Amino acid sequence: MERSVIPASEGRAHRVPKGARFRITTPKGAQAADFFAYNAETTSEWLSPMHTWVLNRSVKPREGQSLISRFRRPMLTFTEDGAGGVHDMMLAACDQFRYEQYGHEGHHPSCAENLHSAMRREGYEIDVVPQPINFFTNTFIDAESALSSPPNPVPPGAYVELEALMDLICVVSSCPFDLAIP
Repeated sequence: MERSVIPASEGRAHRVPKGARFRITTPKGAQAADFFAYNAETTSEWLSPMHTWVLNRSVKPREGQSLISRFRRPMLTFTEDGAGGVHDMMLAACDQFRYEQYGHEGHHPSCAENLHSAMRREGYEIDVVPQPINFFTNTFIDAESALSSPPNPVPPGAYVELEALMDLICVVSSCPFDLAIP
C-alpha cells in the first residue's frame, strides 16, 4: 500500500482504482478525518452519507457495509474498522461560516477549504461540498434529541480500511476544527 501523510489541518486527494484497498490511520489518535469520494469519471457523483445511512439503517458506518453515492450506486465497502466504530455521518464539514458562527474572526483552515484545494490540485473545480464521513469522530443523539460530539476517544494507530468499488478520487482532510463550542 502506498503511504501518504496528510499534515495537520490539511487535505489531500488520491486516485483509487476499482478493486484497490486503502487505509486511513490516525497516528496520534483523536484526530478526525473528513472523508469525501467522487466517481473518477464525473464529479457530479459523490459519496453520500445520507443515502448510505438509509441503505444500512445506521447513522454510523460499520464494517462490512456498502458506502453509496447520491445516485445510490455502491462506491466503497467498509472492509475493516480498527477504531471501534467511532465514526460519524451527521456532521457537516467545517467551513469558514461555521468558524464565524462560533465567533472566530478572520481566516481559519477548514475541511471545506481543504476539499476545494485538493480537488483543484487534481484539476477539478467543485461547486458543492458534500457531507463527509467523519472517521474517528465521536457523535451521538442524546435523550433530548440533541446532537452531541464529545472528544474523540480513538487511540493512536486507529484506522479504517476501505475497498473501492469504482474508480474514485478520494479526499481526506485532517480536520482543523479547534474551537470550543459555546
